[in-house]
Amino acid sequence: MSEIPPGIDDSSGEPGGGWRLALLGVMALWIMVPVTLPVPVLRELVQERFDVSELATSFFMSINMVGALLAAPLAGAVADRLGRRRALLIGALFADALCFFALGAPVPFAIFLGIRFLEGCAHIVALSMLLALASHALPAPRRGRAMGLVGGGMMLGVALGAPLGGFVGRENPVAPLYLGAVLLLGAAVIAAVAVREFDAREERPGLSEILHVLRAHPAILVPLVFAFADRFTVGFFTTTFSFYLTRIHALSPGRVGLAIMAFMLPFALLSYPFGRLAERRSVVGLLCGGSVLYGIGTAGVGFVAPPALYGLMFAIGTTAAVMFVPSMLMTIRIAPDPIRTTALGAFNAAGSLGFIVGPVAGGAISQLVAQRSDWLTGYRAAFVTAGASELLCVAVALPILLASSRRGSRGAA
Repeated sequence: MSEIPPGIDDSSGEPGGGWRLALLGVMALWIMVPVTLPVPVLRELVQERFDVSELATSFFMSINMVGALLAAPLAGAVADRLGRRRALLIGALFADALCFFALGAPVPFAIFLGIRFLEGCAHIVALSMLLALASHALPAPRRGRAMGLVGGGMMLGVALGAPLGGFVGRENPVAPLYLGAVLLLGAAVIAAVAVREFDAREERPGLSEILHVLRAHPAILVPLVFAFADRFTVGFFTTTFSFYLTRIHALSPGRVGLAIMAFMLPFALLSYPFGRLAERRSVVGLLCGGSVLYGIGTAGVGFVAPPALYGLMFAIGTTAAVMFVPSMLMTIRIAPDPIRTTALGAFNAAGSLGFIVGPVAGGAISQLVAQRSDWLTGYRAAFVTAGASELLCVAVALPILLASSRRGSRGAA
């Protein structure tokens, strides 16, 4: 067989394991590109197309997360019970592609949001299954690089989606939806042809057993809280940030996409290196230190104008990479193997809840403050709130993590 790419270990215990891990990273990229494809054309795609307010437009970026919140833990538990993660991955990708096609149809706004809800269900099932497959791809000491590679692929997909959506949607704001559908269909085909299920001899706990094990490991709540806070702030970047750039700085969809890419690109490219670093260093230190810097940078977004804003977004993306993989690693270290997919589903559900609240909170805060002052003040208040939430998360969680570390908890670094 041809040589494995540098930096990717063929340690899975079967031929071609390194290539299969690399393939999971590529699939993560393809799955996540559609997430931000609509963001640069959000005003044209939703607000102007359906003649709704900014707050109502924000629901487009939140309603799919409601579906994700409901579907993720249930899908994880079912996968742990049946052990059919590959089949669930393929089916979810096909369903997600169908929903993206349907979002381009001329339907009423209520039906449009209903389709978006179903799309969120399908997407989070696919993502949870992919993360579960990646978490079993390498032995425990090397899981940092496995999760870093897939996490980096996820973030690179999100980073590329925004500028690509701005380019494709210049003439037709619906075009990014069709591109997203094609990418998801391609990922489904790759999954059907090349992805392999891991060891089928693993334990198959019942749903009651899964709930019992989760109750026995309450420390799992800590990375879930971080997942919520992280996605809460990202929700501000997917909606409020786009409105801020177009309303205050009059940036074109392409420029909006580039600003988002400045945040997402270092996030994507540095996830794998920081994943490897987390194999040797404290996940608590990386998670909390990165979160503090990320929160401070996010709070300052409304006070910086282009072109300096691009540099700030790059710095924020770098700090996001520091904390991203450690939060996933903490989840799979705390969760026993038989319920790992359930734990990752819960991790995604907590993130989805943050993504539900984030865009709505950003829209509500900016609009309410703008009514009393002006839009610039409103956007500044929104991003200060987002950054403060990350700092609050660290202030609450750090004492718990340090106490667990001293007791030799499984959640320690």
